[in-house]
Amino acid sequence: MITSLHESASKDFKEKSAEKKKSELYEKQKAMLDLFLEKHAIDQRQHDFSLSCLKEKMGIKDE
Repeated sequence: MITSLHESASKDFKEKSAEKKKSELYEKQKAMLDLFLEKHAIDQRQHDFSLSCLKEKMGIKDE
């Protein structure tokens, strides 16, 4: 059962387009930054700077 679940997840990941993978990774990283801000681990300035760097490095255009 575990092996088939792992194989299924691996197959799904391989079938995703590079653009879809990049989009999902960006959303996960952004959510983490948002959580850090919410928990006061970083301030708004650090959040904005890190988000800007993330967008630049990943080639994400502003929404």
